[in-house]
Amino acid sequence: MKLLFVCMGNICRSPTAKAVVDRHIQQQGLSQHIYTESAGTHAYHVGEQPDPRSQAAARKLGMDISQDLARQLLSDDFQRFDHILVMDEQNLYNARQVAPTTASAQLALMMSYAPDYGLHEVPDPYYGGEDGFVQVLDMLDVAAQRLLAALKPQLNS
Repeated sequence: MKLLFVCMGNICRSPTAKAVVDRHIQQQGLSQHIYTESAGTHAYHVGEQPDPRSQAAARKLGMDISQDLARQLLSDDFQRFDHILVMDEQNLYNARQVAPTTASAQLALMMSYAPDYGLHEVPDPYYGGEDGFVQVLDMLDVAAQRLLAALKPQLNS
């Protein structure tokens, strides 16, 4: 199964989502069954490392996201990936604009897997302080656990 995590610039939320999900994949012994990447709907940061604040927040939890270089969402991604998980409504809209009519990927908001968290979008921490990056990690941890629980039955079929 292939999962793609998407935000706007692919330097804060989506590489963090990928790292959090990867950690849960590894902990649950699913590395042979699930492949992940991240992308952005805009080309602002293509080829760049994640934001240093995202890297620092992830590093505090033992995750290294420095090698996840930003790339832009492509129409081919809608055939290459089974699930495309987007961080907010605006980028969900942007992703739909890129999707070809033959898209096979399931497109959803990441937080749709944790509706009881109280926020249906992962807020962009880019213009805020360190607390925003910590909140993003917390939110994504809850959503990642539930995402994998929802996807596990599909791995056995």
